[in-house]
Amino acid sequence: MTPYWENRLRQAVKHFWATRSNQTIRQGAKSGARDSGNRAAVTGGKQLDGFIELVRDYLIECGIDSGDIFCNQQVELPGWFRAEKKWDLLVIVSGQLVAAMEFKSQVGSFGNNFNNRTEEVLGSATDIWAAYREGAFSPSQRPWLGYVMVLEETNKSLQPVTVQQPHFPVFREFHGASYSKRYEMLMTKLVRERLYDNAALLLSSSNTANEGGYRQPSEELDFNDLLTSLKARVSMIAGASK
Repeated sequence: MTPYWENRLRQAVKHFWATRSNQTIRQGAKSGARDSGNRAAVTGGKQLDGFIELVRDYLIECGIDSGDIFCNQQVELPGWFRAEKKWDLLVIVSGQLVAAMEFKSQVGSFGNNFNNRTEEVLGSATDIWAAYREGAFSPSQRPWLGYVMVLEETNKSLQPVTVQQPHFPVFREFHGASYSKRYEMLMTKLVRERLYDNAALLLSSSNTANEGGYRQPSEELDFNDLLTSLKARVSMIAGASK
């Protein structure tokens, strides 16, 4: 059965591609020369607002007060290794941190940006869990962490990537793995290691942008499962806080 929010998810994908395209056009018109590669679109931001708004509205339908959901302002949380970090969506009920989410994307420049994304997501998890351990969010219970990645589906993201191992062998699962597969392995490990409670990976091609086309390569990284997991967590904690 198709989830009721399926159309909203396709609309979010359409918004993602349309925003990237508009930002690139505006950047070129303003400066007279577009940023090299995808930088004009990347530096513009707002491409993932459709996904963030979908989750926000879903939480409201689950009974969370809109005033307890933060996704534009007041999204900073204290860290342990840094003073604070901005998250994309927070749920804070009665002074308790219930959930925090990150929404990321990558279009092109796969070789340059995959390691950056990996370091970002690992660093964010390490920092927030250290802060939680040290009582930064007291009296909060363990918060729910979620991660959503939208990856361009193209030949370059699907073709095998050569590994470099001048001194020690790379783990076998990385041999011949594409960047798409590397993202799948990364996010699966993040959840299995409990660095994040749930994660969703969506692949989308610019060729299907007008239809909001996407696919999900892994059952473990399914968007519906992410929403179900989030609902269970916020319902339990928010209900106890009322």
